[in-house]
Amino acid sequence: MPSKEPPRRRVPGPSRSRNAAGGAGRSRPSARTGDRRPRRPAAPRKRSGGSAQPIRLGSPRPRLRLISLCLTLVMLAFVVRLLQVQAVDANAYTAKAEKNRYLEYTVAAERGEITDRSGIALATSVDAHDITADPKLFTPEDSKAPDAPQQAAALLAPILGKDEAELAKKLATPKSRYQVLARRQTPQVWKQIKDLKSVFAEKAAADRAKGGPGANVLAGVLQEPTTKRVYPNGDLAAGILGFVNAEGKGGGGLEAQLNKELQGEDGKIRYAQAGGRPVPTAGSTEIPAVAGTDVELTIDRDIQWAAQRAIADQVEKSKADRGYVVVQNTRTGEVLAMANAPGYDPNDLARSNSAALGNAALQDVYEPGSTSKVMSMAAVLEEGAATPGTHVTVPNRLHRGDRLFRDDIDHPTWYLTLNGVLAKSSNIGTILATGQLGRTQPEANKVLHSYLRKFGIGSTTGLGYPGESPGILAKPQDWSTSQQYTIPFGQGLSLNAMQAASVYQTIANGGVRIEPTLVRGTKGADGRYTASDAPQRTRVVSEKTATTLAKMLESVVDDEQGTGTKAHIQGYRVAGKTGTANRVDPVRGVYKGYTASFAGFAPADDPQITVYCAIQNPTKGSYFGGQICGPIYKKVMEFALKTLQTPPSGSAPARLPVSFKPGE
Repeated sequence: MPSKEPPRRRVPGPSRSRNAAGGAGRSRPSARTGDRRPRRPAAPRKRSGGSAQPIRLGSPRPRLRLISLCLTLVMLAFVVRLLQVQAVDANAYTAKAEKNRYLEYTVAAERGEITDRSGIALATSVDAHDITADPKLFTPEDSKAPDAPQQAAALLAPILGKDEAELAKKLATPKSRYQVLARRQTPQVWKQIKDLKSVFAEKAAADRAKGGPGANVLAGVLQEPTTKRVYPNGDLAAGILGFVNAEGKGGGGLEAQLNKELQGEDGKIRYAQAGGRPVPTAGSTEIPAVAGTDVELTIDRDIQWAAQRAIADQVEKSKADRGYVVVQNTRTGEVLAMANAPGYDPNDLARSNSAALGNAALQDVYEPGSTSKVMSMAAVLEEGAATPGTHVTVPNRLHRGDRLFRDDIDHPTWYLTLNGVLAKSSNIGTILATGQLGRTQPEANKVLHSYLRKFGIGSTTGLGYPGESPGILAKPQDWSTSQQYTIPFGQGLSLNAMQAASVYQTIANGGVRIEPTLVRGTKGADGRYTASDAPQRTRVVSEKTATTLAKMLESVVDDEQGTGTKAHIQGYRVAGKTGTANRVDPVRGVYKGYTASFAGFAPADDPQITVYCAIQNPTKGSYFGGQICGPIYKKVMEFALKTLQTPPSGSAPARLPVSFKPGE
């Protein structure tokens, strides 16, 4: 039997590994029992035809360092950017965020009312809407429609009355968050747009419920509450009131002159928005608007209506260029009416004639003609050069300087009193009378000029009205040879209708000129009424001279030889004067046509009302002031006397002599 060997004891050693040939084998222990050093790897087998190359693995540390450096730089960039956003430029980024999130719009102050002396509104304001848009909401991303601006413009153009291409251009500006599409639209217009918005919003919601994009091309159309200026009486007193332009500011007349007081102070509202809608929980800030001041005029609406209708009818009948009527309270200087024809409707400026805009009664200047003779007569009486009964022999022609002067009609030699010279409106007689104001003609010119200036010729009236003309009055040393003799009867100087009325107010008020006024008082936002300052008063001639002149002016209307008999009013003593002047064509600068006028006051024994009217270039029918302006004066004066409940005259006219017999 073979001998049994004891089992071989296993010596711990390295794990089994593949040999160079790829086979498995056991690792042999080291010569020394218990030696655990790893065995050196076997040398790689040499390939046929070449030498063996060892495979070496690179160290990972450089790569790890590079990755760490890159990550550090990235993190550092993030930290720097974070510091910049949150610390360095925090305010700037906050402002940008606020700008995109918050909307701010102006709350227009309610413009003050303009009323007549009785509180009846002549100009007022009503609720309106500025139609605006947020162009960002019309981008394809927000509207879900590639052509939202064009679609919206096509819908809005017929409602707003705007050009479709212009609206589309405004809506296609995504860098802007605010565009005004139309200003001061009526509530009806906004209701139409709001109804359309509701329809499109419902369609968009239904489309989204079905999984569609939910396009809404009107979501970005918004509105801001504002006011619109309206004139309840249409063209009544338009020349005085003026108008408000598209920006809501006074564009003419009292609307422009008193714009600062009327417009008030606008307020502001700022609120957070999302998708064009306010976010209630984000809060809002508001600075309330302060309403403008209400203005009460001296104008009487009824008298203004009567004056406007009378002058418009006559301008149409005479086929004239234009005409004006001024009505003034002789005791206070208040303007009760100032009418122009043709006029315009400030509610519809687009259809108005641009030539009619403005106030011609204050802005037109013209040679007044014989209505100016009252100033010449005032100078003669005040200087004591003559009396109403002074005899004046008036030839058919008068040679002075380099000219031959005549009256408006050929006549034999007239034997007139100074009162008769005024009653018959003799140019020659006026030249002869004013020649007595000085020892020489230059001296007489100087005296007459001083009185013309006292009556306000060559100066503005004191109304402060935009565009008002002071008239034209040269210095006496600059008067030409002809002007020395034409200025006394109203040719060679120029004035406006308000200045002409003021001359007669001065005589009616006992020789004291009162600056005309249009504003009676104001009422502020606090409801407190403030009366206007008292107008300036200037003594021009003595009360005696004024009273005498008033009696002489009665002869113009009351005496059968007078030129103003058509202005007679039953039951009232009337003082007045006619005027017919050669007119300078404003375009060609040469004399062409006539200016017809009439001025006066009533009752002559206790003057209360002054009326002046003028018509420029009448081309049909008569062109004499007494014939076409006398009837206007009568209509307007009668209406004013009744409206103001002025009692009839209690005495008969003075009836001063008009002529004399030679030799007496």
